[in-house]
Amino acid sequence: MHLDVRIPIGILFSLVGAIIAGYGVTTMGDAAARPTGIAINLVWGLVMLAFGATMLALAAHAARRMRKAASHQPSTHSSG
Repeated sequence: MHLDVRIPIGILFSLVGAIIAGYGVTTMGDAAARPTGIAINLVWGLVMLAFGATMLALAAHAARRMRKAASHQPSTHSSG
Protein backbone atom coordinates (compact mmCIF):
# COMPACT_ATOMS: atom_id res chain seq x y z
CA MET A 1 0.00 0.00 0.00
CA HIS A 2 1.37 3.39 -0.99
CA LEU A 3 0.30 6.50 0.91
CA ASP A 4 1.49 9.87 -0.32
CA VAL A 5 2.36 12.08 2.65
CA ARG A 6 0.90 15.07 0.80
CA ILE A 7 -2.62 13.74 1.32
CA PRO A 8 -2.76 13.94 5.15
CA ILE A 9 -0.77 17.18 5.12
CA GLY A 10 -3.17 18.68 2.58
CA ILE A 11 -6.22 17.58 4.56
CA LEU A 12 -4.79 18.94 7.81
CA PHE A 13 -3.85 22.34 6.41
CA SER A 14 -7.12 22.64 4.49
CA LEU A 15 -9.23 21.92 7.57
CA VAL A 16 -7.25 24.14 9.93
CA GLY A 17 -7.08 26.90 7.32
CA ALA A 18 -10.83 26.78 6.77
CA ILE A 19 -11.45 26.98 10.54
CA ILE A 20 -9.06 29.91 11.01
CA ALA A 21 -10.42 31.74 7.94
CA GLY A 22 -13.96 31.22 9.20
CA TYR A 23 -12.96 32.61 12.57
CA GLY A 24 -11.34 35.56 10.81
CA VAL A 25 -14.52 36.29 8.88
CA THR A 26 -16.67 36.21 12.02
CA THR A 27 -14.30 38.51 13.97
CA MET A 28 -13.48 41.08 11.29
CA GLY A 29 -14.92 44.02 13.25
CA ASP A 30 -13.30 43.11 16.57
CA ALA A 31 -10.73 45.21 18.38
CA ALA A 32 -7.90 42.82 17.46
CA ALA A 33 -8.07 43.84 13.79
CA ARG A 34 -8.46 47.56 14.38
CA PRO A 35 -4.82 48.58 15.04
CA THR A 36 -3.59 47.29 11.69
CA GLY A 37 -6.86 47.13 9.79
CA ILE A 38 -5.99 43.62 8.64
CA ALA A 39 -7.96 40.53 9.64
CA ILE A 40 -4.83 38.44 10.22
CA ASN A 41 -6.80 35.27 11.00
CA LEU A 42 -8.60 35.55 7.69
CA VAL A 43 -5.38 36.15 5.76
CA TRP A 44 -3.43 33.28 7.31
CA GLY A 45 -6.44 30.99 7.19
CA LEU A 46 -6.65 31.55 3.44
CA VAL A 47 -2.89 31.01 3.08
CA MET A 48 -3.13 27.70 4.96
CA LEU A 49 -6.17 26.68 2.92
CA ALA A 50 -4.32 27.44 -0.32
CA PHE A 51 -1.29 25.43 0.85
CA GLY A 52 -3.50 22.48 1.76
CA ALA A 53 -5.27 22.61 -1.60
CA THR A 54 -1.89 22.73 -3.36
CA MET A 55 -0.69 19.64 -1.47
CA LEU A 56 -3.86 17.76 -2.39
CA ALA A 57 -3.55 18.81 -6.04
CA LEU A 58 0.08 17.67 -6.15
CA ALA A 59 -0.84 14.31 -4.61
CA ALA A 60 -3.64 13.82 -7.15
CA HIS A 61 -1.28 14.72 -10.00
CA ALA A 62 1.35 12.24 -8.75
CA ALA A 63 -1.27 9.49 -8.43
CA ARG A 64 -2.45 10.08 -12.00
CA ARG A 65 1.15 10.02 -13.22
CA MET A 66 1.89 6.76 -11.38
CA ARG A 67 -1.27 5.10 -12.77
CA LYS A 68 -0.31 6.19 -16.27
CA ALA A 69 3.24 4.86 -15.87
CA ALA A 70 1.97 1.57 -14.45
CA SER A 71 -0.42 1.05 -17.35
CA HIS A 72 2.38 1.56 -19.90
CA GLN A 73 4.84 -0.89 -18.35
CA PRO A 74 5.08 -4.34 -19.92
CA SER A 75 4.02 -7.27 -17.80
CA THR A 76 6.88 -8.89 -15.85
CA HIS A 77 5.06 -12.19 -15.26
CA SER A 78 6.10 -15.11 -17.42
CA SER A 79 3.78 -17.92 -18.34
CA GLY A 80 6.00 -20.78 -17.68
